[in-house]
Amino acid sequence: MAIESHFADRLREGARRSLELIDRFSTARVLVIGDLTLDEFLTGQVERISREAPVLILRHESTRQVPGGGANAVYNLAKMGANVKVAGLVGQDEQGKALCRIFEEAGIDTGGIFIDGDRPTVTKTRISGHARQSVTQQVVRVDRKSDELPRLDLQQQLADYIRAQLPTVDAVVCSDYGDGVLTPLVIEAALGHGLTVVDAQTDLHRYAGATIFTPNVPEAEQAVGYSITTPPSVTQASRDLLTLTQAQQMLITRGDEGMTLCDRAGMEHHIPPFNRTDVFDVTGAGDTVVSALTLGLCAGGSYWEAAVLGNLAASIVVRQFGTATTTQGEMKEALALLLSEETV
Repeated sequence: MAIESHFADRLREGARRSLELIDRFSTARVLVIGDLTLDEFLTGQVERISREAPVLILRHESTRQVPGGGANAVYNLAKMGANVKVAGLVGQDEQGKALCRIFEEAGIDTGGIFIDGDRPTVTKTRISGHARQSVTQQVVRVDRKSDELPRLDLQQQLADYIRAQLPTVDAVVCSDYGDGVLTPLVIEAALGHGLTVVDAQTDLHRYAGATIFTPNVPEAEQAVGYSITTPPSVTQASRDLLTLTQAQQMLITRGDEGMTLCDRAGMEHHIPPFNRTDVFDVTGAGDTVVSALTLGLCAGGSYWEAAVLGNLAASIVVRQFGTATTTQGEMKEALALLLSEETV
């Protein structure tokens, strides 16, 4: 899609620099602390209505398991070429084993994943069905999770592991989906690093002093307590969030309105969307933004340059159904395509 000419000019001028930053992704060392989730996708063909109840009977065709929640940020970073360590919890179950196996096959360091025998691995199972000549659509989702917090000894193990790893990494990502891993003990340990990126759905104030936050509009609205529907309200929300969190930068992701980056000095940048037309599924796009943003910063990019790379990466994964990732090569191709399009 075409983008505004003034932004396209700036993007074109910095194209070589963007490519250099993407090339440096593979030198980055990142620790992700998060609520680790396994996303399961079960698909089948509808055979008939059950005699037992008015429900569909599906003949199973395939099952796909991919990292979700905070685990999606971990997986995105690895697929973009980074050296990744992960800190989190899984249950003593097959889903936890499957998630660890996926990580290990991707070269991710799982030394910071601890077994929580009291709680299951957070698992979201999406069951989809289709008729012989129809599109596949989701029928129901089944979630497995616990509302209880991890035991205090597990929280302490996580905090101790995080502190031990801080000198060995270039950045820390906190991926908080509200499933209990990021307790005050763990957050305090995470904030000991000089570059901490926070992606939290609620209670942003708990991460006061982090480097940069990446809330979407609903998350930002919940934090500031008012609607964010106009450019002035975006500006006000950014400033209020910076005051609330004492962060250096605030990046509000706004879906098809793009992104807004603001710093404590009042400098604001609007980054337009790079893909409005080929959006099939936004699931996990926020994790992709966080991953590319973090790697851009680790590579030496400015906050604006890193945010642009986050926007670019997200424009790729929303073209795919379900939780998806992208690579350095795909990002380079997408940038070349974007720059080749006619500007308006």
